[in-house]
Amino acid sequence: METDEQHSAALAKVEEMVSHAKFAMLTTKEKDGTLHSRPMATLQLDGEGNLWFFTSRSSPKIVEAHQQVNLCYMRTAKQDYLSVSGAAELVYDNEKMQALWSPWIKPWFPNGPDDPDLALLKVSIMGVEYWDAPDSAPARA
Repeated sequence: METDEQHSAALAKVEEMVSHAKFAMLTTKEKDGTLHSRPMATLQLDGEGNLWFFTSRSSPKIVEAHQQVNLCYMRTAKQDYLSVSGAAELVYDNEKMQALWSPWIKPWFPNGPDDPDLALLKVSIMGVEYWDAPDSAPARA
């Protein structure tokens, strides 16, 4: 996962936890109002507090622009847990897709970064809550 320099202590903590966990469970609200979670590989935490993922344009993950979502990261070996709430949007930026592409993504998108069904999912962080062992009380930022 790629990370840019973070400009706040809260985002530095998010960077630390996300870079070690790498995968998140993304929870979205479906058209019928039900919640659905799915695993996502985090590609980048940029310097503006946005998390980036690859997704399929045809996926039902995002129903509307700036949809509220939740990302849950965990490192069970260290008993660290992170809940990120944010606004998600699909982004179609070929230059950014090329920059974030790596061979381990190919099984999901065999046509590579030029796959017409490939898009980026950007989650702008609005709030975080984490549990950092050995403390059991949550911290918010």
